[in-house]
Amino acid sequence: MSYTQRMQETLQLLNNRRSVRAFEDRAIEPEVLTLLKETTLRAPTAGNMALYSIVEVQDPSKKEQLARICDEQSMIEKAPLVWVFLADMQKWVNYFHESGAVERADEAGLAAYRKPGLGDLHLCMQDAIIAAQNAVVGAEALGIGSCYIGDVIENFEQLRSLLDLRQYTIPACMLIFGYPKGKGPVKLTPRCPQDAVFMTDRYEEPHIEQLERAYELHEEDRRRSRSLPYENTGTLADYYYLRKHTSAFMEEMNRSTSVMFDWWCNG
Repeated sequence: MSYTQRMQETLQLLNNRRSVRAFEDRAIEPEVLTLLKETTLRAPTAGNMALYSIVEVQDPSKKEQLARICDEQSMIEKAPLVWVFLADMQKWVNYFHESGAVERADEAGLAAYRKPGLGDLHLCMQDAIIAAQNAVVGAEALGIGSCYIGDVIENFEQLRSLLDLRQYTIPACMLIFGYPKGKGPVKLTPRCPQDAVFMTDRYEEPHIEQLERAYELHEEDRRRSRSLPYENTGTLADYYYLRKHTSAFMEEMNRSTSVMFDWWCNG
């Protein structure tokens, strides 16, 4: 296969990927799972520290509880493979202490110990989410569908107990995987045009005409499916303002995330 063919195949894989929520009732083969794990681990990582961990939720009872915690999404319970990606500084805190690195630096007068802060958390989150996207692309290449579950940042106290999390391990994202049910062509959802996202040298705050143009195709798609508010006469802004921005689950996400960040910083 030529370089051009490989390039075209890679771009096609990325451009045709979509979320999959319905899976065949079969497990992912061990050898395929090993390949998926290796691909995930090849993701870029800050300082090659792998500031993340992945909890594979296998226990049916835990999967059921996870589905309930994540806004009653039964597809989580039914998915053949469930991975929770954690921002993980705990392993390095343990490593620093248990290896003697903290003590040696203190005795040499080189550095005093500091607790992980929000900067550490940000890097850990980046590592975890980058690894998750590597997993998504790797899964796609292996014929496995996937879906991100944003609700994993809700109900943090329950998730912390369910997965036995430590102070410096908090959820960054979650993915469910499986072989897609049905192999027919799929409709891709619209995306913003390039000029609505890419900017040069500085941030350019968009005005209403630019925003309407940026989300024009999204709005048309919603109107065709008759899912816009006010008896389908509303706009996409109306749809997301009511469905997400002012929703009960978004309020819970914000509450839960505040608890999560406070726990990281203060224990």
